[in-house]
Amino acid sequence: MDMSDLNIVQLQTEASKPSLFALLREDLDCVFGRDPAARSTFEVLTTYPGLHAIMAQRIAHVLWLRGWRYSARLLSFLARMVTNIDIHPGAKIGRRFFIDHGAGVVIGETAEVGDDVTLYHGVTLGGTTWNKGKRHPTLGNGVVVGAGAKILGAITVHDNARVGANSVVVKEVPMGRTIVGIPGRLVGERTASAVSVGAAGMVVNLDHHLIPDPVGKAIQCLIDRIDHLETEVRTLRGLPLVEDKDECVACSAGDLCCEETHRD
Repeated sequence: MDMSDLNIVQLQTEASKPSLFALLREDLDCVFGRDPAARSTFEVLTTYPGLHAIMAQRIAHVLWLRGWRYSARLLSFLARMVTNIDIHPGAKIGRRFFIDHGAGVVIGETAEVGDDVTLYHGVTLGGTTWNKGKRHPTLGNGVVVGAGAKILGAITVHDNARVGANSVVVKEVPMGRTIVGIPGRLVGERTASAVSVGAAGMVVNLDHHLIPDPVGKAIQCLIDRIDHLETEVRTLRGLPLVEDKDECVACSAGDLCCEETHRD
C-alpha cells in the first residue's frame, strides 16, 4: 500500500468520525470540565492557546490527509507562532483533547492521542530515531501527562495512565498505572479517588501531583531494613534495645533521618 492509498483509507476513517465543528465544540466544552479558571465561552475562545492550537491542528490534519502538505505545515507553523505549541499536522488527535497552558508542548508527526487526554505545559511527544515510519508515542484514552514530561519513542501509554511532571518515559506504561522519574518508573496501583468523568464516560484523573516518590520509597525501605538488622545485632550481642525512638542513636543525619524513619 503506497502513501496515496494510505491517505484514502485515512480519509475514509476520518469521514466516519464526528464533523470538524462537532470536534471543536467538544474541545471547547471539555475546557470547562478540566480548568476551574475558565469563566466564559468568549474568554476561552479568545485567550486559551491550547484550544487555538487544537483547532488549528484539526484543520491542518484534514489538509494533510488530502495531500495539501505545504498548506498544512504552513498553518501549523502559524499556529506555533501564535500559541507556542507545536503539533505536527500528521499527528492523530482524539476527541475532547485538552492542553492546559500549553507553552512548550511539542507533538510529533506519528504521535497518536486518544480521547479525553490532558497535557500540561512543556510536554513532548517525541521520537528517538531518524528513520521513517512510526517513531512517536501513542497515548490511550483518559491519559494525563504532567508538566514538563517527555514521552519518547514509538511506545504506548495505555488508557487511564498518568505520567508525573518532568518524567522521561521511554517504555510502555500499562493501563491505569502511574509512571514518574528519569527514566520513568512505575509506581503503585492507581486509586479511584479524586476522579472526574469525561463526556464519553471516560475516567479523567487530574490529581497528577499526588504521585509517590519511588526513589524515596526505596531509601525508606533500606533505612527500615538497616533498623531491623541493627535490632538483631543488639539482640545477639546481648545489648539493650533502643526503646526511645525519638532520638537517632545510629545515624548522624539527625532530624533528616529520624523524622521519617522513627515515625510512630
